[in-house]
Amino acid sequence: MLPRPFQVTGKNVETSDTVTLELTAADDGPPIVFTPGQFTMVYVFGVGEVPLSISGDPDRPGSLVHTVRAVGAVTNTICALEPGDTVGVRGPYGTGWPDARNRDLLVIAGGIGLAPVRPLIRRAVAHRHEYFSVGLVYGSRSPSELLYRDELDGWRHGAAIDVQVTVDRGGPTWRGDVGVVTPLVQRIRYVTDETVAVICGPEMMMRVVARTLEDRGMAPENIYVSLERNMKCGVGLCGHCQFGSDFVCTDGPVFPYSHVAYRLGIGAQ
Repeated sequence: MLPRPFQVTGKNVETSDTVTLELTAADDGPPIVFTPGQFTMVYVFGVGEVPLSISGDPDRPGSLVHTVRAVGAVTNTICALEPGDTVGVRGPYGTGWPDARNRDLLVIAGGIGLAPVRPLIRRAVAHRHEYFSVGLVYGSRSPSELLYRDELDGWRHGAAIDVQVTVDRGGPTWRGDVGVVTPLVQRIRYVTDETVAVICGPEMMMRVVARTLEDRGMAPENIYVSLERNMKCGVGLCGHCQFGSDFVCTDGPVFPYSHVAYRLGIGAQ
């Protein structure tokens, strides 16, 4: 429960309200080693604490990276931090994305939901020979709100993964797809019973995508979703994030869709 001091050592402005911060431990403690899909609790002194998914490279344990959208008092303050500023960090906490080695990997993300799956994609790119096909479908509200644009181009053109991107509103200069992510899922080639699918984004989007994958014959136990809702303490004590019989911070945030489908409003068939 005691935060460790971390210093901001890098900052990249992603969109008008979203930044990516690189943090480095400011004490003599061990580097944070994490599994893709886990989160930390980040504390801003005098303001408060929020859970943030880790969005960096799992093969670089000395660097802790978070992509943060300004949506409240704490996250607004975090987005305003500059290199040299200090925050407190606890963690990592929670469950991670499943091991998809020697299988097809299908990643579907919406909006800032690309941040929690970015470590998984980076691991798949770095160890591409350990996976069969790798596909990413990513949707955003507009081109200006796309995250990691340079990295998306790199994945698309040089990483041997199939990247499909769509936006809700394209604008006059947009030459890509416009609309929801589900039609783009049809473009990804994968073997249904050999595929692990991970979904991260708004809950409505995750429900629709999961149902689409089920309709294509994918078993719900091979579909995973991230439910980052109402987490407060990170260690299952406060009860803030209780979701049925589970605590999201300790039993999640990554769950098999088969485990949470009914609670999300649509039962697994």
